Amino acid sequence: MAVLRHAEEVTGNVARTCRYYGISRQTFYKWLRRYQDEGLAGLRDRSSAPRHCPNATHADIVNKIVHLRQNYHFGPVKIQMYLKRYHDITITSSAISNILVRLGLNRLPASQRYTSREKRWKRHEKPLPGNRLQIDVKFIEPIGVPAEAAPAKTPVLGALPKQRRRAKYDQFTAIDDCTRLRVLRIYPRCDQKTAIHWHVLDKGIAHTYIKPASPHLNGKVERSHRIDAEEFYRMLAGVVIDDTGVFNDKLREWEDYYNYHRPHGALDGQTPYERLKWKTQTPV
Repeated sequence: MAVLRHAEEVTGNVARTCRYYGISRQTFYKWLRRYQDEGLAGLRDRSSAPRHCPNATHADIVNKIVHLRQNYHFGPVKIQMYLKRYHDITITSSAISNILVRLGLNRLPASQRYTSREKRWKRHEKPLPGNRLQIDVKFIEPIGVPAEAAPAKTPVLGALPKQRRRAKYDQFTAIDDCTRLRVLRIYPRCDQKTAIHWHVLDKGIAHTYIKPASPHLNGKVERSHRIDAEEFYRMLAGVVIDDTGVFNDKLREWEDYYNYHRPHGALDGQTPYERLKWKTQTPV
């Protein structure tokens, strides 16, 4: 409005007013037409976004990205792997990142964020499958503990009526250092009987203990337990399981998915089984 008044009341000349304000005459006349047609409302700021964007990501793909982010806390690279493997959708990780930023989903919960790179341990792996296994035991919170009373990092499977006993379980995990293939079993106790490995020793396989308070030396199995918490136990929230056999059936389904169907970021998008086939067919 100040520009239009300047041309009418001060200079009386459109060209001089445009030079004074540093705008083009086309812009001046565009504003003038809007003012003549719509009054002051025509001079309000308008969106410069295109009305039609043929290269925009389809809404169905965006919904899939949001689902993987909110339910599994996957990053852009892992989402890219899943979309390619299971939906035959090719999209760059940078495009996925832009979508997450636009939707305000680029920040994970504090417990899910990666440690800064300079503080992370250097990744290593054995060149041959079966050369080394990492083994660990994961304690599963008693089923009867209410969700609000349990520690934040411990998965809660559901609440049982007070009159029923509270069951607790231990997940024994063995993971191959090279391929990330895993074997998972649930036991109602953690003792020598459930952890015994004499048959392994009979085959000449030695058991090496890591240093106390050094979880980074058992990093692959530790990281796999974090995946269990994020992608398996979190999905069982509210489900009542008070039977070791049923629990192991559920765990075998997850083990099968992890080994044969879940793309692994550290394996460049391969599943552990695909890495096993690749390693056994490629001379080392």
